[in-house]
Amino acid sequence: IVRAALAEDLGRAGDITSDAVVPADARIDAVIAARQPGVVAGLDAALLAFELLDPALELTTLCGDGTRVERGQPIAKIAGAARPVLAAERTALNLLCRMSGVATATRALADAVGNHKARIVCTRKTTPGLRILEKEAVRLGGGANHRFGLDDAMLIKDNHVAMAGGVVPALRRAKAAAGHLVKIELEVDTLHQLAEALTEGVD
Repeated sequence: IVRAALAEDLGRAGDITSDAVVPADARIDAVIAARQPGVVAGLDAALLAFELLDPALELTTLCGDGTRVERGQPIAKIAGAARPVLAAERTALNLLCRMSGVATATRALADAVGNHKARIVCTRKTTPGLRILEKEAVRLGGGANHRFGLDDAMLIKDNHVAMAGGVVPALRRAKAAAGHLVKIELEVDTLHQLAEALTEGVD
């Protein structure tokens, strides 16, 4: 994921601005700090962006993924050659900000239901290519993961019911096709349809 993100940003010629403006021997001591309160997530991916461009950079983690931070709190330090730091900066921060945003939003929801039995659980509605990072961010924010992909479990939805000719045929076909370790679930609306069918005496 990080390599693909760097390749997208660097394109065919790399960071032409830094290469033109910043002396080749210039060094930098950089700090990544929180711009607002929240939960850190995606830091490993962010630091990897710097490391991939220059393994000689000195990377220091000040608070790990899952840490609650305040505005202005330092999260990490990067020291070494300036050019690779500047070239990796946007990719690193994009990953860090996105994942921290997911973790922070999840934490707010998890805290809101903290006194109840409810759990905050994510779906497959993730950014293409970033699923593993976004689902980890949900976990770091106090949530839980549902399916990672279509192959994890059967989840019968309205579209499946419509194509199968009803909720009962859909459920029967799913049960016939599922192995003993495959979980079958019904979406809430589909569950209501099944309840209605059962009240009408359908087996």
